[in-house]
Amino acid sequence: MATWRRDRRLTGSQRLLCAGLAGALSLSLTAPLELVTVLAQVGVVRGRDRGPWTTGLAVWRAEGPRALWKGNTVAYLRLFPYSALQLTAYRKFVVLFMDDLGHISQWSAIVAGSLAGMVSTIVTYPADLIKTRLIVQNILEPSYRGILHAFSTVYQQEGFLALYRGVSLTVLGALPFSAGSLLVYMNLEKIWNEPRDRFSLLQNFANVCLAAAVTQTLSFPFDTVKRKMQAQSPYLPHCGGVDVHFSGAMDCFRQIVKAQGVLGLWNGLAANLLRIVPYFGVMFGTFEFCKRICLYQNGYIVSPLSYKLTPGVDQSLKPQELRELKKFFKTGKLNSRKPTL
Repeated sequence: MATWRRDRRLTGSQRLLCAGLAGALSLSLTAPLELVTVLAQVGVVRGRDRGPWTTGLAVWRAEGPRALWKGNTVAYLRLFPYSALQLTAYRKFVVLFMDDLGHISQWSAIVAGSLAGMVSTIVTYPADLIKTRLIVQNILEPSYRGILHAFSTVYQQEGFLALYRGVSLTVLGALPFSAGSLLVYMNLEKIWNEPRDRFSLLQNFANVCLAAAVTQTLSFPFDTVKRKMQAQSPYLPHCGGVDVHFSGAMDCFRQIVKAQGVLGLWNGLAANLLRIVPYFGVMFGTFEFCKRICLYQNGYIVSPLSYKLTPGVDQSLKPQELRELKKFFKTGKLNSRKPTL
């Protein structure tokens, strides 16, 4: 059993800000690998140019270096509502799965995380579809002049439901994702040959990268079909660059296997796996640095450059409680905003 806890020394807005900044920076630095992954999944780049390096170089030569960050702006705009929805939904699901003592099993925690990710993905799915459309288009001959133009064009030409094309694959992909998470968790002690509560920060980072690699590999075929469904449109040149023609999700699976074999469902996996370590490394590093700044501002640590605790400060107090306590020692009154003599 496990108890769900978070750092009470940060406010909700501070946690969201730290997560948002960490996610934005990690998205920006790994955007070229994300672009290569999507292009390989859709099938825009074929033949010998399927490798991550050759695909990125081909895009650079054809459209310029700016093209390596196609769709990154809409990814930024999607990040904060996605993170807020995921955090809120996760809290609700965790409370739902808790027992009377406030404990939750690891499997229930994984299911709660998967359900929260599913909810946030479905709500923000139109932004993900627009990101795919912006990635597959040629910026020198664009079909969409920007994010708002892409939204309005897809809505007017293809209808509202087109913004949710492929959303069912998100639900199906959550099943192998949850199974992969549980598989990694159950074998962590065997891998490191020591109990989980003794894992170092580096070991926990390696665990996250390992879990991401396993879960994304297992759910990658669903993501590949989803990307093809997002990109396919009769209003785009070459139907959005999709390399197979299909009439639905199941037909897309069949056509990929028929044309490229089973391994065709994992096109782009190499670039996706290469993205894991820098993505989570930048995210963890940025989050921890932002967290230290917030803890320093709240008065819990002596410097934002280290985690050295401030002497005499009760680390179990919430930020509001700590501020009230400092005000009390300074003025002799709690919740008093009037100056004292």
